[in-house]
Amino acid sequence: MTTALNGRDEQVAGPPADLRYRKHLHPVAELKELWASRNLVFSLAERDVRARYKQAFLGFTWAIVSPVLLMIVFTIFFRRAIKVETGAVPYPLYTYVALVPWTFFSSSISSGGTSLVGNNALLNKVYCPREVFPLGTMATAAVDTFIALGVLGVLFLFEQFLPKGTSFWVPVLLLLQLRWTIGLTLVLSIVTVYLRDLRHALPIFLQLGLFATPVAYGIDKVPIKWQGLYSLLNPLAPVIYGYRQTVLYGRPPNWRLVGLGGITATVVLVGGYLLFKRLETGIADVA
Repeated sequence: MTTALNGRDEQVAGPPADLRYRKHLHPVAELKELWASRNLVFSLAERDVRARYKQAFLGFTWAIVSPVLLMIVFTIFFRRAIKVETGAVPYPLYTYVALVPWTFFSSSISSGGTSLVGNNALLNKVYCPREVFPLGTMATAAVDTFIALGVLGVLFLFEQFLPKGTSFWVPVLLLLQLRWTIGLTLVLSIVTVYLRDLRHALPIFLQLGLFATPVAYGIDKVPIKWQGLYSLLNPLAPVIYGYRQTVLYGRPPNWRLVGLGGITATVVLVGGYLLFKRLETGIADVA
């Protein structure tokens, strides 16, 4: 009886500790492997761009359809509804400067979140760092963003408005945006493999996020006492605010808000990468 009881206890307890599999993370070595596979990221992005626009009648024009239509809708309806004050800056320009980074973020999250599930055939046949798939979708979103920037140049000419000299701060803000976007894309891509319902929830979250982020309005609509927490929870908010301040108003970014957003973005980037590498061993079995 004791033997049977002991056997049952061993079965409940699971295998001995020395026989359990644990993935040991080596972030430096894995980042080096990712860097060595950077050409694969560009190849995946090129494949996606060709597949998206190959037989499309309007071709690359589709890259500007979403931000331009949103700019028109916000200009006609949203501005009047909440009475956005933009000073001497034309409202279409004020909105489009925010829509360009938002479109990049939204496209990266939408496509990157399902990138592992969508590349199931490759995952089971080719060995490579699995993070190349979400990063490849981000590279595709970056191509669309560069195309959309052309419309921004046209708007500056049409409105007879020049970018300010403080625009040199844009690369600093871009680094913050990339940290937040990469980290969140990695988290969502790996979690979606195990929780498929997230594929259906992502478009809803992005629609809500568009209105929870100061795209159609300014961050001044948020009470000053809550702006710090707002930036901590949504790092894209101080980034968009900073783009407007530096490019349109000739002022430096609000470094307090940028710093708070940077804390969250860095935590999500580091934590998201470690979570991705921890869970990637089960991708082939689940995806």
